[in-house]
Amino acid sequence: MRIAQIAPLYEAVPPKLYGGTERVVSYLTEALVELGHDVTLFASGDSVTSARLEAAWPRALRLDPSIRDSMAPHMRLLEQVARVAHEFDVLHFHLDYLPFPLMSRLDTPYVTTLHGRLDLPELQPVFDAFPDAPVVSISNNQRKPLPQAAWAGTVYHGLPDTLLTPQPGVKPEYLAFLGRICPEKRVDTAIRIAAQSGLPLKIAAKVDKADADYFKEVIEPLLGEAHVEFIGEINEAQKPAFLSGAKALLFPIDWPEPFGLVMIEAMACGTPVVAFNRGSVPEVIEDGVTGFIVEDVQGAVGALHRIDTLSRTAIRQRFDTRFSSKAMAQRYVETYESLCAATKQPVLRRVAGA
Repeated sequence: MRIAQIAPLYEAVPPKLYGGTERVVSYLTEALVELGHDVTLFASGDSVTSARLEAAWPRALRLDPSIRDSMAPHMRLLEQVARVAHEFDVLHFHLDYLPFPLMSRLDTPYVTTLHGRLDLPELQPVFDAFPDAPVVSISNNQRKPLPQAAWAGTVYHGLPDTLLTPQPGVKPEYLAFLGRICPEKRVDTAIRIAAQSGLPLKIAAKVDKADADYFKEVIEPLLGEAHVEFIGEINEAQKPAFLSGAKALLFPIDWPEPFGLVMIEAMACGTPVVAFNRGSVPEVIEDGVTGFIVEDVQGAVGALHRIDTLSRTAIRQRFDTRFSSKAMAQRYVETYESLCAATKQPVLRRVAGA
């Protein structure tokens, strides 16, 4: 198939800084190319891909100090895509609801993956106005606030199978917290869990400007506790050793997380996850197999007493089956083909092996 992937312009694809959506777009794009599809990536000009790159802006907006209105480059991006839409079998957007007004008036099949939270009241009239705009959820739980949307399916995120792997010879000795420090991620709860379990905690996390006050006022005073080590943000190359050295990843979220990449990052390294029962957690974690799903701090402490009963080899095997980027790409191809069939748009422009 001839497939267009349309990414946000805030970060490069893959991102040089934190950018969960752009990372997923990169993994999907590369996996589609590996499957033999003809893929064009619309993204910032500093993106790196084996697909054909159409630069919609010279560089990532977050790295461009001259940008004060981020909507303007995205409006240009939409027009750029619209002008060549007829050249593709399907257009895959990662821009939330921004493409709806324009793309609903074109003939080329399109779909939008919704990467963020949907439990916001202001989203209701948008999806009421565009009841036929096809969208994909990244978990079944994510779509609950918008039953009226035209759901084309749920596709879980995936990672390249060689990106993160278990590190041989590393003895798991601590608990890990990975990601971003903000109120809803509840690193303070992770610190409490570690203290009550008697295990040390290593925190590898970034602090955004928006959360700087929260970090200074709430989290920083807790970092002086003897069992806590704050590492700061780590890159992809550092994650395998960090996660492989952990007895478990703590995921004590306090919001309906639509997916949570860090859970499958841990699984890729064979590391079990102890997660609060919120959002997508029951869909990602298989209780008693890849980790434990708990309701509160006491439940987490109890789960940690049983953590060594889980097979790290089995955890990695479940990652390979459920959360590889190849599996993600194959599910999206099924979605694309269904959309083409539903719109009576024959898939004529095939490439060898696709």
